[in-house]
Amino acid sequence: MAHTGGNLSGNMQPPPPSGGRFSVDMQSLPSLSNLPSPLQIFQMVRNSLRPWVVFFNINNFKTAISMQRLNSRVIRNLSYFQANYVFIFFVLMIYCLITAPCILLVILASAFGCHKLRVRNSNITIVGQQLTPSQQIIALNLATAPVLFLVGAGAVLFWTLGASCFVIAMHAIFYNIDAIVTEENEGFLAQVV
Repeated sequence: MAHTGGNLSGNMQPPPPSGGRFSVDMQSLPSLSNLPSPLQIFQMVRNSLRPWVVFFNINNFKTAISMQRLNSRVIRNLSYFQANYVFIFFVLMIYCLITAPCILLVILASAFGCHKLRVRNSNITIVGQQLTPSQQIIALNLATAPVLFLVGAGAVLFWTLGASCFVIAMHAIFYNIDAIVTEENEGFLAQVV
């Protein structure tokens, strides 16, 4: 058997101690200041809503002539009535929250805790890590998520998504957008309304 030799010397150093088994850089977590508030989202949706009289006009509900027309109709309806569809989702979500008081209580408690953390606006130290108020809010919301699913928020969320998708799909498939929007005035209506 031949002897294979090699220089195995080197400078090996252990990794620096992290104070625990896992190390998380808390400063790299995203900032909440970039996200729009729920009120800002509501204002954006409200400003781009199409008139409900047009949205529910039963004279414009017709079947498509071909699959190509159906595809075009669905795409145009989804872009034209986008804010209305988001509003329908929010209405269904509010209905579900009103009919599920446990979920509503958990959400209100979480919102109250987030408000208190934002008002206090001071850093805290947990396990040697400094947490900013925005990181504390993220941690509170992450801790609230399992409680929400224990009280049935998962079922409510999936019911709302399913019902919204069904209502939106039926409207987008059967609403004849060509009756109100033509190629010439589509850009003009998008700016005016």
